[in-house]
Amino acid sequence: MVRLKNDDSAYVGRYLAVVADGMGGHAGGNVASASTVLDLVHLDRPDLDDEAVTVLADEIQAANSLLSELVTTSPELSGMGTTVTAMLLQGNRAALAHIGDSRAYRLKDGVFEQISVDHTFVQRLIDEGRLKPEEAEIHPHKNVLMRVLGDVDASPELDLATFEVTAGERWLLCSDGLNAVLRDSDIESVLRGSKDIDYAVDTLVDLTLAGGSPDNVTVAVVEIAEEPADAAPDILRPQREPAPVTGGTAISNASVPSPAEARGSKPDPSPAAGDVPAPVPESDGDRDVDNPVRAELIRQDLASRPHLLVGAASLATETGQIPIVTERTAERRAARMLMHKADDAGTNDSAAEPEAPPKRRRWILVVVLAVLAALLASVLWVGYAWTQTRYYVGSSDNRVAIFNGVSQTLGPIKLSQVTETTDIPVDSLPEYWRSRVNDTVPARDLVHAEQIVSQLRGTAKAILCPAPDDAAPSPSPTVLADALEATADPDSLPTVTNPCGGQK
Repeated sequence: MVRLKNDDSAYVGRYLAVVADGMGGHAGGNVASASTVLDLVHLDRPDLDDEAVTVLADEIQAANSLLSELVTTSPELSGMGTTVTAMLLQGNRAALAHIGDSRAYRLKDGVFEQISVDHTFVQRLIDEGRLKPEEAEIHPHKNVLMRVLGDVDASPELDLATFEVTAGERWLLCSDGLNAVLRDSDIESVLRGSKDIDYAVDTLVDLTLAGGSPDNVTVAVVEIAEEPADAAPDILRPQREPAPVTGGTAISNASVPSPAEARGSKPDPSPAAGDVPAPVPESDGDRDVDNPVRAELIRQDLASRPHLLVGAASLATETGQIPIVTERTAERRAARMLMHKADDAGTNDSAAEPEAPPKRRRWILVVVLAVLAALLASVLWVGYAWTQTRYYVGSSDNRVAIFNGVSQTLGPIKLSQVTETTDIPVDSLPEYWRSRVNDTVPARDLVHAEQIVSQLRGTAKAILCPAPDDAAPSPSPTVLADALEATADPDSLPTVTNPCGGQK
């Protein structure tokens, strides 16, 4: 009753129900909710490619990416966001995806309960025990959202769950405009006491408006019904449309047919799928005049299934008053329709054709892995080649040696080998040099390594071969001759290299 525009959007069909509440405090709240809802309506079908919860989560993430694209093309929409609470039916199971403070309730086997959890600041305080539930309604920050779809988070965290469903149970999806006025006990009373779900929706909305309705209110009620085996697909627009806006206020008054009611609706003069929809009145100045076919394409697609579309999403579709949403959503829908047609055309071809995409993916994977392996081998080879340009002086069998490579190992692979082993015992070196040789002495090149060896040789001589002492006695030739005579075979004496030079 106080908003100048409607930031809510909702869609309900045979298999899909979704409610989105755009962030009214930002420009583009209506754009965010309408774009998100219109990007999900193609899921309203029984032949899903995967489990409902997986498909629903993927499509909501894709819708989030679309919001980022919209902000890129229209920066004035920066900061827009929307809540999403969506339910997708698949056989006897229903998937629920939720983000924000819109809600999902369930009435099953006489038990009424809130299924979704609000992603708000006060709910976090309640979960942490810092706030009582009854205090949340008067908390000054009760409307602060912690998680929404928008252009801020590229991969927002969704609450996902799957439930077994049975005929007769009812689900209620709503924007937080309902909870701003009515308590859960009031909602439960109306849902229990209404035999007709249209009456339940109208009553809840009327009570909200009577209470002042400080926010847009959207209510969707879904009743699970058995699908008759002989049910033929309907190609009809729904008979019941949202109540008109009065007094300059934008109010989403959504009533939701159950699957059984949607199938049983009477024919009306609305165009069937494939027919050209009625032209949009030219009095709408904000209509997508340059590309009216976009809005018509969306209407044609929606006309192929029983549904109700309300709020900003309905405005964008029927009048094109949000051209940017109409444009992007129509482009995506056209791409999907072309893809489905291509799939249908290929069903009569050879059975080997469906295997082509997986084979192509396998070949792409093989090529990518081969390229990565080649790059890794190149890097390893370049690294090994570099190590072979290095030299160092170290110890080999207690001898000073020159090594080519680096002193490290790569697993079982040694990155160096001995180039030259000298006659210098490592034990003959001073303690300092002995330690350095054992730890390896790096050299710039082979010449530098030989210079280091020459320096070590001089150090070893200084220890093993001190300068001769003139006072020291020397053996006389007679003593040497006597020693040689005492040897039976002088030629058999061993020859030993003398570190001081010469032989002995």
